[in-house]
Amino acid sequence: MRHNSKVRMNRLFGKGRCLDVAIDHGVCNEPSFLNGLEDIDAVVKSLVAAKPDAIQMNFGQADLLQTIDGKDKPALVMRIDMGNPYNRIRHRHMWAVLQNEAEPLVGALSMDAACVVVNLFMLPDEPELFKQCIQNIARVRADCDKYGMPLMIEPLVMQPVTEAGGYMVDGDCEKIVTLTRLAREMGADIIKADPTTNAEDFHKVVEAARCPVLVRGGGREDLRIVFEKSAALMKQGAMGMVYGRNIYQHANPDAVVRGLMALIHDGADAATAYAAYEQG
Repeated sequence: MRHNSKVRMNRLFGKGRCLDVAIDHGVCNEPSFLNGLEDIDAVVKSLVAAKPDAIQMNFGQADLLQTIDGKDKPALVMRIDMGNPYNRIRHRHMWAVLQNEAEPLVGALSMDAACVVVNLFMLPDEPELFKQCIQNIARVRADCDKYGMPLMIEPLVMQPVTEAGGYMVDGDCEKIVTLTRLAREMGADIIKADPTTNAEDFHKVVEAARCPVLVRGGGREDLRIVFEKSAALMKQGAMGMVYGRNIYQHANPDAVVRGLMALIHDGADAATAYAAYEQG
């Protein structure tokens, strides 16, 4: 780890592991992602009370977290890019851009973010999209070194839109490992990786990353399955989770956070984590 980024990394991993709750879905321009995020101010207040390690947001909403009084609140992870691969159709032109290409970190620095996150999309037959992501990461990495900002890279191997209806993960271990290795080669401080189809293979992703790996949640699932998958992935070496819809689209997000924090930080098994959730 680069010495100057360790200061901010400590804010994410001060307890050794990390639960990052993602509510940065507005930039995806996909209506279904916004269910549960209609009152973003109330969502942020609820999550702050639940005390995950971090909340992942965009510049335009980050003030809702960072203007809350006091220092006892989750760290800010800021997304600094956006793209259009999340919709249910394949667009004529697929793209991924930095929100501020000239000074990509200026918003994160002004909002006192502990980390920034950038996508690395790999979609079938979309080499230009992949190239744009590589260029974005290369641009951001230079500034991250300059300002001591940890860089989270999100390698996303997706299935063809025609087969899966958009935004569907390809859980092929070899593909995820290969893209994770590329992300590390480009200088990732943290990897936000999709789970492999077989959780028992996820240790290969961890080995390829050679930095902390947080598991990406994806679409909403039954909570028992979420806890079972999460526990299995932690056993394979994951350092935590970045979950969004599996938290904010449930009726009691605070309780979901409580269950996941028990699993991530206390070593609880899936059944114990679910029991913690059921306590309400």
